[in-house]
Amino acid sequence: MTDNVAFFLVPKKEVAYLPINCTMRQAMERMENRGFRAVPIIDEDNKYVGTLSEGDLLWKFKNTPGLTLKGTEKVMLKDIPRRMDNQPVRIYASINDLITLVIDQNFVPVVDDHDVFIGIVRRREVLEHYTKQNQTDEKQEKAKSYNYAGHILADASI
Repeated sequence: MTDNVAFFLVPKKEVAYLPINCTMRQAMERMENRGFRAVPIIDEDNKYVGTLSEGDLLWKFKNTPGLTLKGTEKVMLKDIPRRMDNQPVRIYASINDLITLVIDQNFVPVVDDHDVFIGIVRRREVLEHYTKQNQTDEKQEKAKSYNYAGHILADASI
């Protein structure tokens, strides 16, 4: 059933995320290798801290005179200002809460009652699910417009 967030959950073990204590260089390499533009950040207690984006890294470069690629090995992730953090949702939140967030976020971090990061929900899967569900509903509605002998009882498309 799709009335809870867990239906769409991609578990933490399958998610690319960054520990808050990594360096800017490590973050850039992980994001480049995985092809992600934004990733969740978690702290030492596995709690969701925020979201790091490529833009955050670019702004750090721009606003730090003399920063080189080698120099990024000394810049800690916690010292990089983030312009936007994806709002998390609790695992037991309603689907309406989730939908409200996926409108503006490519992914929604999912946390438990103690704010521990347990995974994400991707916008893509939510949209694909509801698109398929809508198509199925439309086919069922159209099928209802035919009687058992195949004669059209009502067809709204005419």
